[in-house]
Amino acid sequence: MPNEKLTELRERTEEVMMGGGQNAVDKQHENGKLTARERITRILDENSFVEIDAFVEHRCVNFGMEKKPAPGEGVVTGYGTIGGRLVYIYAQDFTVIGGSLGEMHAAKIAKTQETALKVGAPIIGINDSGGARIQEGVDALSGYGKIFYNNTMASGVIPQLSVILGPCAGGAVYSPALTDFVFMVENISKMFITGPEVIKAVTGEVVSGEKLGGAMTHNSISGVAHFVDNSEDECIDKIKKLLSFLPQNNMETVPVQETTDELNRIDSVLNDIIPDNPNKAYDMKDVIYSLADRGEFLEYQPYYAMNIITGFMRLNGKSVGVVASQPKVLAGCLDINASDKAARFIRTCDAYNIPLLTLMDVPGFLPGTTQEYGGIIRHGAKMLYAYSEASVPKVTVITRKAYGGSYIAMCNKELGADMVLAWPTAEIAVMGPEGAANIIFKKEIESAEDRNLKRSEKIEEYREKVANPYTAAARGYVDAVIEPAETRKRIISAFDMLTGKRVYKPEKKHGNIPL
Repeated sequence: MPNEKLTELRERTEEVMMGGGQNAVDKQHENGKLTARERITRILDENSFVEIDAFVEHRCVNFGMEKKPAPGEGVVTGYGTIGGRLVYIYAQDFTVIGGSLGEMHAAKIAKTQETALKVGAPIIGINDSGGARIQEGVDALSGYGKIFYNNTMASGVIPQLSVILGPCAGGAVYSPALTDFVFMVENISKMFITGPEVIKAVTGEVVSGEKLGGAMTHNSISGVAHFVDNSEDECIDKIKKLLSFLPQNNMETVPVQETTDELNRIDSVLNDIIPDNPNKAYDMKDVIYSLADRGEFLEYQPYYAMNIITGFMRLNGKSVGVVASQPKVLAGCLDINASDKAARFIRTCDAYNIPLLTLMDVPGFLPGTTQEYGGIIRHGAKMLYAYSEASVPKVTVITRKAYGGSYIAMCNKELGADMVLAWPTAEIAVMGPEGAANIIFKKEIESAEDRNLKRSEKIEEYREKVANPYTAAARGYVDAVIEPAETRKRIISAFDMLTGKRVYKPEKKHGNIPL
């Protein structure tokens, strides 16, 4: 091969590798951000990245764009491995025309999505862009449409991870919203439909970019994002950790890791974790840490709807999704946001064949006009729908309260729980013993000389006859009442037993979830 041909290839490759040039790279670093290629290098296994479409160029001739070079078209695309497992990846390059999206930029992303779907591998999208390339007009909008369509087609087939490491505004935000997991970094990530300047011009409202669409805003208030970190490096570590819990696609079972944790480990601490006072809180995360292999738990949306806990752990080396009441927040009541959070997580686990463990201590749905006007009926129904639809193995453990409709919403037997275990402290009833006694024994209490004493007696009578695990166990609604210390070995046994579970459903195009 002539040397000049090799020289040309190397020169062209070097030009693409420099992105927007050294000055633009330096500015990216000054803003506390890595470049697109630096991010890919840190995420993937060493020397595993194979770049695709490095020499793609835009073909816009409007408004002087024909004179404006865009190395790599402002996005780096390709594939590599994480922990030896194949992943596809694209990273918008803010050093090239602000990472703006045009026709060919979008075509590179769409090609990456389609190939990932074809081979059944997860895809990671790193968003750092000023938005649509205005000079390209409708071609840019068409590009977004292709990306959104591919997001939807890949949904539930391959894990899709969106990493917001810079601005992500306007129509661009809908691609992350369509994916399975959204990561953000404090003081770096921004997501909003309309920015602070537009909001000020239209409504007169003054708000900072961080408050409007920063990492904590979307992790604690809007619920748009699922993970938040303090730095890009921490975010990258979390991406790798999350992928270790997920299969490559919807046709695979969950990955299995070797564990040194004892399969039949007993934790006597759990025998004393439930307070004597039924109205006193405890931290359900302590239960989760006790059950998980080596006490490791990756929480999903830890700052949003904190009255319910969701996340991933391993039991005997196998991935399990956890949905748990949190008595420390709103007494563990279900509300609008908790219902949405749980339903989305349940459906994500079911899509990727991840078994579900539900830990229940729920006194009811949160009462009040705010909840009713906000549609708690519709939102709560999402949980009912998600659990009923889920065909993965489902194990439920009732630790304490299990009242009314919320008992059903947290996956009781009739919603498809394959195994329901209850601690001796479980109270399963239409409502709490206090409220029930006041209704059932109202006349007796009012006619008693000592009403408080009579009320206490009747509360205990209701608890003894109805609000206990043995009444439910006598009817088969609870499969076993167990000693709390033995919970880990019992749920591992249950999931092992359910490995071959098969579910046959009515044929239909798709259901109509109450969105």
